[in-house]
Amino acid sequence: MKKLLFIISALVMMLFAFTGCGANKDQAADNSSSGSTEKTVLKIGATPVPHAEILEQVKDDLAKEGIDLQIQEFNDYVQPNMALNDKELDANFFQHTPYLENFDAEHNMTLVSAAGIHIEPMGLYSHKIKKLDELKNDAQIAIPNDPTNGGRALLLLQQANLIKLKDGVGVKATVQDIVDNPKNIKIQEIEAAQLPRSLDDVDAAVINTNFAVQASLTPTKDALVIEDVSSPYANIIAVRKGDENRPEIKKLITALQSEKIKKFIEDKYKGAIIPAF
Repeated sequence: MKKLLFIISALVMMLFAFTGCGANKDQAADNSSSGSTEKTVLKIGATPVPHAEILEQVKDDLAKEGIDLQIQEFNDYVQPNMALNDKELDANFFQHTPYLENFDAEHNMTLVSAAGIHIEPMGLYSHKIKKLDELKNDAQIAIPNDPTNGGRALLLLQQANLIKLKDGVGVKATVQDIVDNPKNIKIQEIEAAQLPRSLDDVDAAVINTNFAVQASLTPTKDALVIEDVSSPYANIIAVRKGDENRPEIKKLITALQSEKIKKFIEDKYKGAIIPAF
């Protein structure tokens, strides 16, 4: 009897030993697995078109670099900067430097550009006329209501010889800076994202390319007039000051300024969006 109990005790101890060994192996395997797949999360805010579309093209590339790129879409020009400043995002991608600088000044922020990615020429669109010379006297034209894009839109109207602005006002131009308006055009200032919807209510609207493309407008085909391709308004990756040299931000920029993305932009957007690198 004692011999039988001894044998049973020995078998139980061996069973625990093997079970413990297996558990240790499983735990080691789990730790090894989690170590090999653990990634740095990089949260970036973007407007859907083209910014989020472009970012989607580098997700797999960044995953190979150990970065989990998480894209949060916004449909306005305010919340992405507020979220970045509040550290809810690591970066955003939707704006050009003049807009960012103006936003910083108005909101007492220190967001900065980490790199330029592409240029989106602004255009004048209409559902009511096919040619610029069809624009009648007293026509209503909508422009963005934010200061930087509003000034940029007025410069485009001046380029089209529809108005004349005070000398030297540049992108800071406002409707009060119009010194000549031969067609007596009525300017309506509307939130940028709403401009495509305004086309049925006004004679024409100056629309940022990202919102134009999102509304199925092709800038090179549908715009009555478009900014010259040498426009200096490159859309940027914006970060909090001091984050420009974070390794994951640098890897993001390298991926976005690659030949792969250059070709993607050229093939998909057909000149409506131009690489800035």
